[in-house]
Amino acid sequence: MPQGLTSNKVAISGATGFIGTALCDFLECNGFEVVRLKRHHFEKRSGQLDRLIADCSVIINLAGAPIAAKKWTRSYKSEILNSRIKTTERLVEAIHNMTTKPDVFISCSAVGVYDSYEVHDEFSTNYADDFLGSVCQEWEARAFKAQTIDDVRLCIVRMGVVLGNEGGAFSRMARPFKYGLGCKLGDGHQVFPYIHLNDVLSAFWYLIQRKASHGIYNLVAPQMISNLEITEAMQKRTRKSVLPSVPKAALRLLYGEGAEMLLVGQKVVPKRLEREGFHFAFPDFESVLDDLLV
Repeated sequence: MPQGLTSNKVAISGATGFIGTALCDFLECNGFEVVRLKRHHFEKRSGQLDRLIADCSVIINLAGAPIAAKKWTRSYKSEILNSRIKTTERLVEAIHNMTTKPDVFISCSAVGVYDSYEVHDEFSTNYADDFLGSVCQEWEARAFKAQTIDDVRLCIVRMGVVLGNEGGAFSRMARPFKYGLGCKLGDGHQVFPYIHLNDVLSAFWYLIQRKASHGIYNLVAPQMISNLEITEAMQKRTRKSVLPSVPKAALRLLYGEGAEMLLVGQKVVPKRLEREGFHFAFPDFESVLDDLLV
């Protein structure tokens, strides 16, 4: 456990998800007692949340309905938004009620906050004017209240697509290529901001232990790569033929408005992590494939 923390307890919302499960295991292996926050703990009348986080030195907010799980109907868009906003609001309220504040509050966001035109470091304010952009901005605004109201050290991590073999996007990406059914999405020119799961875990550890770290951090690999370049890399590794492309119209039929997430990418760089000397174990897509494509 890092030195200088007030306790060895960490509370994590979204602990049963792909990232949350890995993060809980990682932190427990490194000496933390992990409090896994579940949906019913956030019911305000029960008061359970306040009791569970009362002596935690680290609070990590990963909760949120999966972005790419299903078609973006009106009801699912509401679930995407509310699962993030309401959870974050309750965590910030519970932090406000704590007698001893946590040493750090780490709250997730996504690179979908940025538009698809500029190259974005953490100081960019060129935000997307679509649904996902507005969700991220509202999500972050709720988290920032822990800093402005209670002076808690806050790190907001804007994550790219997290790649690992235990779940998430990689298995869905790789499977078609293994059977000769892989292809680019649309014209393939869209950038694909990604990060290896192990680098996510290392980044959380880094932010927990480095007291000078606060504010926005982009959690993406240093390399920018397009969907077409990914398609070529996967074809080379699997030695299978690929199909021409998935038409944009087909993706929009399957995912509705959510198809834009696959067809429009953000050009994002992890400027702050690189400037502070953080080491990426998987800085490019080839290194990711070396580890994950088996």
